Amino acid sequence: MIILSIETSCDETAVALVRDGREVLTDQIFSQADLHAVYGGVVPEIASRSHTEVISYLADRALEKAGVARAEIGAVAVTYAPGLIGALLVGVNFAKAAALALGVPLVPVHHIRGHIAANYLAFPELEPPFLCLAISGGNTMLVDVRGYTDMRVLGATRDDAAGECFDKTARVLGLPYPGGKPLDDLSQGGDDRKYELPVGHVEGMPYEMSFSGLTTAVINPVHTAGQRGEELDRASLAASFCRAVSESLVPRTMAAAGELGYGKLAVAGGVAANSRIRRDFARAAERAGEKLYIPPLRLCGDNAAMIGSQGYYEFLAGARAGADLNACATMEL
Repeated sequence: MIILSIETSCDETAVALVRDGREVLTDQIFSQADLHAVYGGVVPEIASRSHTEVISYLADRALEKAGVARAEIGAVAVTYAPGLIGALLVGVNFAKAAALALGVPLVPVHHIRGHIAANYLAFPELEPPFLCLAISGGNTMLVDVRGYTDMRVLGATRDDAAGECFDKTARVLGLPYPGGKPLDDLSQGGDDRKYELPVGHVEGMPYEMSFSGLTTAVINPVHTAGQRGEELDRASLAASFCRAVSESLVPRTMAAAGELGYGKLAVAGGVAANSRIRRDFARAAERAGEKLYIPPLRLCGDNAAMIGSQGYYEFLAGARAGADLNACATMEL
């Protein structure tokens, strides 16, 4: 079964064609990073307008690149939550029109479920149950993936998402938007023990996380150095920050993996592209005897292929939507 999938939850417009939830025929992505860079972050109105301008073109290009005829499409899957409401509405309304025109079912997909499903594309052998840490710009959560559509959140951040903390830190250090890769690159030449940064804990809830205090702790030495006219060791601060985030994520995840006992651990989302986090998880998983799954970098960020993958399993589970499908800015997994 070939699914036409659409992702417009933030600042990437993406259209993909995915067969049977595991094979990517094409994944066309238009990044808006250059449009938002001058503002240092995503401007929702600009994001929505850009999605509107390019989504139809991307859909046509996806069909052309994959050599797929419209009659071969069996369903349309779309991200409908969570995300920027205006951006989501562009994708949802385009998907409604496409499903109606093609005469095929419309399948709604939760964005974070899509990130988890990116692992199915990278690792065809992976099947539930497994534990997944979903870490992105807007969400950070530990998910017990009991089945393709049966998931339970074990713990999540109480405030900032890990990706949000990355973006704020990059901005404070004067790095360009989006800040994840520049911050990672800067950290390579630093001493990750030079700055002692906090690792947040929620008393009595071992799988809950907090990152707002870490953001504040990064801002303080930057401001102090500026006020005193001292030179800041930006590389070491970046490296110390990456260590603090990793030390917040990895031990909790490994503890949850040990409790569940599946022997399979996945990581998903944009923050999974960070080299320190990938390296620490590889070492921890090897020590614990856990099989580790982390998608390649191209599948860590927002893309439509992951929506097509999860959409296939949502379709098999009977998920359908009609013309009344609405977008939701926030929604539990």
